[in-house]
Amino acid sequence: MSDLPFLPYGRQTIDDTDIAAVVEVLRSDFLTTGPMVPKFEAALAKRVGARHAVVVANGTAALHAAAFAADIGPGDEVLVPAITFVASANCVRYQGGEPVFVDVDPASGLMDLDHAATLITAKTKALIPVHLNGAPVDLAATRALADAHGLILIEDAAHALGATYDGTPVGDGRFGDMAILSFHPVKHITTGEGGAILTNSDALAERLRRFRDHGIERRPEHFLEADAGPWHYEQVELGHNLRLSAIQCGLGLTQLDRLDGFVRRRQAIAARYDAAFAGVAGITPVRSPRMAPTTIAASGAAVVSRADPTASTDGPADTSAYHLYAVLIDYAAHGTTRSAVMTTLRDAGIGTQVHYIPVPAQPYYQRRGADMAHYPGAARYFERVLSLPLYPTLTDADVDRVVQATCAALGVAGSPIGA
Repeated sequence: MSDLPFLPYGRQTIDDTDIAAVVEVLRSDFLTTGPMVPKFEAALAKRVGARHAVVVANGTAALHAAAFAADIGPGDEVLVPAITFVASANCVRYQGGEPVFVDVDPASGLMDLDHAATLITAKTKALIPVHLNGAPVDLAATRALADAHGLILIEDAAHALGATYDGTPVGDGRFGDMAILSFHPVKHITTGEGGAILTNSDALAERLRRFRDHGIERRPEHFLEADAGPWHYEQVELGHNLRLSAIQCGLGLTQLDRLDGFVRRRQAIAARYDAAFAGVAGITPVRSPRMAPTTIAASGAAVVSRADPTASTDGPADTSAYHLYAVLIDYAAHGTTRSAVMTTLRDAGIGTQVHYIPVPAQPYYQRRGADMAHYPGAARYFERVLSLPLYPTLTDADVDRVVQATCAALGVAGSPIGA
């Protein structure tokens, strides 16, 4: 085992301002609900450019709430990529609907829209594309597909807070009816656990807020009972308790203040990895075809090119928020296995992970008829992908250490920053 500090694949970044913010809430009158919750929601909506942000207990709750607000129910089908965390599909099942899995691009892991188009039927109600690893899907093309069939578009942006599509923030409502976020500790900002739904629809925001609070209506002007007393409330639909506490929202506010710096550092780390792995046999960084190339300036900052001749668009290049730094590795070509590489790296004090096991390969969905033979792109992506350490406090020396250890585990030559 290594004597060097262990480097996990991801972790939270907490400082004294975060601790002070939590302490301030603890000394206030409200530990849940109260003024801190709408304050965080307003700041989040402003940062992303959406009209509404509705915060909830976690990212899975955000997906569930979005599925509810979209009126997904028994008999409805929803298109979900085969490569994602299971929550992206489970939210459809919570509502009694059926997720229909879509194959992915084996190079990027993003939803294959051509395959999606072949799966749309009269039962299809919504699309849930996933901005995997922090790289945006082609939202204009996805919106066009949704509009052509009258579908609701729910962006799973749990990986993508701080990413941009066509020059504007992911989640701003230009394309999606709703977009969900996660504030788990390994995400861009954390509230411990937490999530949010972004939308530009007043009606959807109203349903989302009721759903997180037991389906209860508390505004007198919306009561069915006239002249009700000041204690009155009415449950108008079946909801859940999915509230995010004031303590967590206080933490979220100070984290949000540092989001831009967090994302810049993630992009700089990714650029350093990219440079180091350039030309290294058998290691290919995962990237979207629309993403701008990122290089490292003399200052050490990441510089995003706006003139990428390989991009599939003439507009501004997309930028990844780099929730994860994933690479594709041909393990068999190196005479090894992913398990062996991960074990070797762990012995060297480096944590890695696989994002994700294809959802149609999970026993629950296998019992419901899922068949991995229909998803060759997902199978190809899964068999090669590996997530390497990425979080804002990772140093350049740490990145170089990961690169050297990864190359050594594969028996290939490599050097930091391609030097």
